Amino acid sequence: MSPADNGGSNMSPAEGRTRTIVILGATGSVGQSTLDLIARNRDRFEVMALTAHRDVAGLAAAARRVGARRAVIADPAAYRALQEALSGSGIEAAAGDEAIVEAAASGADWTMAAIVGFAGLRPAMKALEQGGTLALANKEALVSAGDIMTRAAQAGGAKILPVDSEHNAIFQCFDEARPGSVRRVTLTASGGPFRRASLDEMRTATPAAAIAHPNWSMGAKISVDSATLMNKGLELIEAYHLFPLPADAFDVVVHPQSVVHSLVEYVDGSVLAQLGAPDMRIPIAHTLAWPERMETPCERLDLVKIGALDFEAPDLDRFPALGLAKEALRAGGAKPAVLSAANEVAVASFLDNGIGFLDIAAIAREILESFDPPAPVSLDDVLEVDRQARRRAQRAIEKVLV
Repeated sequence: MSPADNGGSNMSPAEGRTRTIVILGATGSVGQSTLDLIARNRDRFEVMALTAHRDVAGLAAAARRVGARRAVIADPAAYRALQEALSGSGIEAAAGDEAIVEAAASGADWTMAAIVGFAGLRPAMKALEQGGTLALANKEALVSAGDIMTRAAQAGGAKILPVDSEHNAIFQCFDEARPGSVRRVTLTASGGPFRRASLDEMRTATPAAAIAHPNWSMGAKISVDSATLMNKGLELIEAYHLFPLPADAFDVVVHPQSVVHSLVEYVDGSVLAQLGAPDMRIPIAHTLAWPERMETPCERLDLVKIGALDFEAPDLDRFPALGLAKEALRAGGAKPAVLSAANEVAVASFLDNGIGFLDIAAIAREILESFDPPAPVSLDDVLEVDRQARRRAQRAIEKVLV
């Protein structure tokens, strides 16, 4: 399903009224970039709700900055602290997972889905049921429940617009009216901090080294995924659900400058690419103002200053996670959800100084190959696959740590 074909209104702020906004995951890197753009254009947007996991101070400051109606913290124990932080502002405070889902159900024109990991699935689904536009920055949701989410978008008359720089680039270059004219889509990967590292060097890599991305400012989980190239593998699966092409029409090339964000090849040999500085405010702005464009404060691209754009094939021996994702995409069914869950558990253990860096892909492979549940047909099915895959991954990690 092409992102623009999900139905819903194409109303933009310039067409006579402000656009109502909900940001799920307001204190993360994507949420903060979204807030920066909104704060620069206060007359164009009305913020209905902001949510965060545990960062009370960050959430309260953001809510005050953009005049949000409501602020929701996922951790119920932080409710009193949030109330105090919002005292005198007139902003309503709420707490708990159900309050997050209620925020997603606000009926906003535009919802940013930026909650990290599988936890973002339920709120994203609830937003889709309301119609409007879902700006999707959470790849795990679509990886785990792609068919279910796209069906929900159709049923609710919603649009899914991709925020990941690669998918947003594809969206800008893809001829949605004539998908049969597209032969191939290539996503670019920076290669992460270990692009030139040996297996021995990666075996002893620390969490601090893994999250030190050379180009992008991202959260810890996605930074580790970038270092293993699992991030790019999950993006392949995500692209398959966003754009109407067969699985083997999507591929990855390593591009260390992170200037070319994706390429779309047509049957006549033409290749269209979207270029831009590695700043998430660019794809966020594209979805925030779509179908129009809006100004951003981002650095303008200077190709003369950059001098060269390099490309190379990914090394699947050093970065097996990308190959695992390709296997999951080809297998379909529940396999993408299994892979995403196992990887999320393994990354959390690595960040907690448990398993080693190379163990992440090894754990993911073990669970992917040993657990083959039926294809999910409902959200409850996806939740159960995720639960079982996580339990199996945790057991596998415990064996590594013995």
